[in-house]
Amino acid sequence: MAIAIDFGTSNTVIARWNQVTQQPETLNIPELSIQQGLNPPLIPSLLYVEDALKSQFLVGQQVRNRGVDIKGNSRFFRSFKRGIGADIQGFLPELDGCNITFEQIGEWYLQKVIKQLSSVEGTLDSLVLTVPVDSFEAYRHWLGKVCQQLPVEQVRMLDEPTAAALGYGLTEEDLLLVVDFGGGTLDLSLVRLDKSVKQQSKQPLGFLLKFGNKSLAEDSKQKIKTARVLAKAGQNLGGTDIDNWLSDYFAKNQGLAISPLTTRLAEKVKIQLSTQNQASEVYFNDETFESYELELNRDTFENILQENSFFAMLDESMAQLLQQARRQEIEVADINAVLLVGGTSQIPAVQTWIKNYFDSDKIRSEQAFEAIAHGALQLAQGFEIKDYLYHSYGIRYWNRRQNQHNWHPIIKEGQPYPMNKPVELYLGASLENQPSIELIIGELGAETGGTEVYFDGDRLITRRVETNETTVKPLNDSDGARNIAQLNPPGFPGSDRIKVFLEVDSERFLRITVDDLLSGETLLENQIVAQLS
Repeated sequence: MAIAIDFGTSNTVIARWNQVTQQPETLNIPELSIQQGLNPPLIPSLLYVEDALKSQFLVGQQVRNRGVDIKGNSRFFRSFKRGIGADIQGFLPELDGCNITFEQIGEWYLQKVIKQLSSVEGTLDSLVLTVPVDSFEAYRHWLGKVCQQLPVEQVRMLDEPTAAALGYGLTEEDLLLVVDFGGGTLDLSLVRLDKSVKQQSKQPLGFLLKFGNKSLAEDSKQKIKTARVLAKAGQNLGGTDIDNWLSDYFAKNQGLAISPLTTRLAEKVKIQLSTQNQASEVYFNDETFESYELELNRDTFENILQENSFFAMLDESMAQLLQQARRQEIEVADINAVLLVGGTSQIPAVQTWIKNYFDSDKIRSEQAFEAIAHGALQLAQGFEIKDYLYHSYGIRYWNRRQNQHNWHPIIKEGQPYPMNKPVELYLGASLENQPSIELIIGELGAETGGTEVYFDGDRLITRRVETNETTVKPLNDSDGARNIAQLNPPGFPGSDRIKVFLEVDSERFLRITVDDLLSGETLLENQIVAQLS
């Protein structure tokens, strides 16, 4: 059975491929899912630790049903996806003698969800998980490690915006812009679906990631279709930020203490304002027996968004994407359709903002919650993905003028993979009788700023930090990994000693080959360094 999981900051969607109807369908997992109004079944991305040592947890709607999500309890976690793979300022609690990390919380959550899913659906043959378009390798590697522990034959990953494009099923359209705006992230992706591409071989042209040796494309009797990503942009911004802004507003104007309860009520007010101009929720303090009515109209709501530079941040991401598109001679008028996914995309002010860039008849929003999970299932139905690297990659070197380490790019963002030919480097010894040569490779992020994740009380806050430094995630900076050449005889300064070949294969693995120019020996051959974004 093919299953797709869209693990979101606020909600998680699980879909399966119905062999009878030959269509994807969203699953309602007993105790974990909630279905409200016309929305599909959603699993709230919540976790409560009952006993860490015994691996006893509540997840999803279980947390809300037990009423353990409204107190500032150290055992309750929400929006934890944001912290996975990020450098966090602040500390997470120690529970039952266990040191808690966001990676551990995320692993517990997914394991519990998949265990409950297996009890309902039986054995899982293949699993596709989606990832944010701007995630660093740390997040992808974490998710890969979690998946390796699962009793699933085949596990793959797919960028969320690309999955959304497939989920809307607009294969007749040539050029699509996906606006994925959920609880924690904004992802923009310009995608071209090419239905004219014919299968040339039995091997996949380049899935974003796969575990196992069996290709799903090999078993498909359908014609191979190719989705190619042309431009990407994204940032950590979503509905959780808006909920926090509203909580701050009510705290300032009504003197309400900021708490999980008021934040949850603020979220309800926000949802109401997506379909009506006036919204209200009642707050009752069971300790003081005081009650308050949280009221807000759509105009005031949009003013709060404006005051927090919400639309300026949206414009920033759109400008980045359109700039990438123009480099390929793609203009706004060339985009055939705009697909809105994620709960935050349903806010009228967001849809109005989109209309400032695109004609209304090009905008689609009917698959806001399900498009990603449903699209990910297409990976098992004959779709293959051609993509390019979202980040640049470089090597660390010592800058004598600045007396500090800097990074020199060797593989630029936008590089298609697999690469036609490797990058070649010549390195020499810097000391007399040098026994080895080290090389540190890093994933280069934004050159003008970065993302800071920190705690404000019991709230996890993400904000953009403007700096003049490049944010870097080293890929091989550990004992043994950074050493790429043992020199025999030892090296001496003054001449090149090794030749290094770096290339990216069809599965995004960065591979390294090292030749000793003195001895003529190959010291490393096609060795994997890391898997790239």
